[in-house]
Amino acid sequence: MKMIINGKMYNTDTATLVGDYQSEHPSTDAYYYEEELYLKKTGEMFLYGKGMSFSKYSKYYTRIHDCATIIPLSTVEAKEWAEKHLHADDYIELFGEVEE
Repeated sequence: MKMIINGKMYNTDTATLVGDYQSEHPSTDAYYYEEELYLKKTGEMFLYGKGMSFSKYSKYYTRIHDCATIIPLSTVEAKEWAEKHLHADDYIELFGEVEE
């Protein structure tokens, strides 16, 4: 997926996938969604999210299936997402060592 946001290109085909998450709902459930964290060559990070008709990625005015979008993330936002969804070793590989 490609999107231009605030004059910048975000492209899942050219960025590096560094983590993913699927919601606890079955993939056929209307509340199911999945997210992928990407790293651009510029060092910027973004989230690609898609979901079914009642997921957080659905459009409130359409309720269509399989809605998708790209969300640019700050470093703080990317770290917060990674803390929730990545294994500790993957987090460290991406952001470096953290305090114990």
